[in-house]
Amino acid sequence: MNRTDRLYALVEDLRAIAPRCRSARALAERFEVSVRTIERDITALQESGVPIYAEPGRKGGYAIDKKMSLPPLNFSPAEAVAIAVALSQAGDQPFGRHAHSALRKVVAAMPGQEGELARELARRVQLVRRPGEGGEESRPLGPEHVSRAIEEALLRRRVLRLDYADAKGALTSRDVEPGVFLGGRGGFWYLVAWCRLRDDVRVFRLDRIAAATVTAERCPERPLEGFATDVPELIVHGTLLD
Repeated sequence: MNRTDRLYALVEDLRAIAPRCRSARALAERFEVSVRTIERDITALQESGVPIYAEPGRKGGYAIDKKMSLPPLNFSPAEAVAIAVALSQAGDQPFGRHAHSALRKVVAAMPGQEGELARELARRVQLVRRPGEGGEESRPLGPEHVSRAIEEALLRRRVLRLDYADAKGALTSRDVEPGVFLGGRGGFWYLVAWCRLRDDVRVFRLDRIAAATVTAERCPERPLEGFATDVPELIVHGTLLD
């Protein structure tokens, strides 16, 4: 076990038995290191703000104040991306740097596979703006079931069946392979997807999607770059988790 893993395990071990304490010798035996190493680790944790204190006496040891220490928060990939999107739209704000730092810690604490899934999903949520402009006021996404279906399809990489009305109101039904959730232009949100009806990439405005159903069919692998929106006067920002 490396030191980083041991420090985390030490906190979890003390939290599990709180408010009882565990001696340095017992911790040393548990993690197969010397007592001196445990003492150095505890000091490092205390200096970083972890509420560990020493109980004196023959039956004393180290304990953690459970009320001052939260258990691990298990964020799903979708939850982590939702936080990142909110931060991306907030622009400059008080403590903005700290908010992004907190998000990086959340992602770093996620299990490896979940973290990678969150990063991949984040790449598929992008914001656009004109040079020199700030964010625009977001408009409603449209029917809630539509945005939920798109979120699920992006997360599970599934084909979507859409009922879509064009600018003139003409309704068509089509199967699409979702690529990118795009927001910010005019305050609207769009789905950039490979349209099987047109056999090409198309952009669908969410408030014009009357219905969306997630099918059981998995999307074929297409390079994310193939869904890039070619709008020269706009700047495209990816949603970053790191």
